[in-house]
Amino acid sequence: MQDDPRTLVSTDWLAAHLKDPDLRVLDGSWYLPGVNRDAKAEYDAGHIPGARFFDIDDISDHRSDLPHMVPPVEKFMSRLRAMGVGDGHQVVVYDGAGLVSAARVWWLFRLMGQNNVAVLDGGLPKWQAEGHPIEDLPPVVRDRHMTVRVQNSLVRDVTQVSQASKLGDHAIIDARSAGRFRGEDPEPREGLRGGHIPGSQNVPFNTLFNDDGTMKSPEACREVFEAAGVDLSKPAITTCGSGVTAAILSLALERMGKADHSLYDGSWSEWGAFPTLPVATGDA
Repeated sequence: MQDDPRTLVSTDWLAAHLKDPDLRVLDGSWYLPGVNRDAKAEYDAGHIPGARFFDIDDISDHRSDLPHMVPPVEKFMSRLRAMGVGDGHQVVVYDGAGLVSAARVWWLFRLMGQNNVAVLDGGLPKWQAEGHPIEDLPPVVRDRHMTVRVQNSLVRDVTQVSQASKLGDHAIIDARSAGRFRGEDPEPREGLRGGHIPGSQNVPFNTLFNDDGTMKSPEACREVFEAAGVDLSKPAITTCGSGVTAAILSLALERMGKADHSLYDGSWSEWGAFPTLPVATGDA
């Protein structure tokens, strides 16, 4: 794997740079309620040395009824400043599942105009399996200002996605499991219809991973997208259940050198709840 401090770095890279003065490590773990894992409690019990906890549910827009929507700029800036993360820092994000929710934090940083951010390939499981250290100490935090320049091209709302679905001028890519995409398996959130956005293609996020939980090479990821029928010549919109695993697709596209991608923040939590929006089922 080729380390890239703007997308994905290996555990070896992080181990070599862990004591760099301008490195900031974030634990971006987040789990669906049914998984029965407490991300903050697990962080408190043991984390990569110096890591801060990035609470995806807290650093979000609490004015919305939808889960963990993009936070207001001021909130993002103040929370990160309180964590001692700001301009000039190289950020590495990991999670306790391997490579799941960390990509959402990476995407949020990119949305806010912060490019020096990478996901830890394989996450905490790989880090621990290789015998690297963890600690339960709180990090020493010093305030650092963060300059935010929102990159609006990286996010899409329901109106924009609805138009893209009708016109067919974007590749809409769904990261959920095949059963949820086809409308055969129930949604983990109550009250949502089954199925997918008409015209979208299904690339379950775990199909982009190797057996050890690391991300496949850019070339192999491209083959996965193409095998799913994704037209990579079109601008891409990634989507999932609530905007978390969609960011894994966004990360893979970025690593492939495809810059024209955006993320549907409301995802199926929004689309599946609106009876006036069309829903497709099956593979088509």
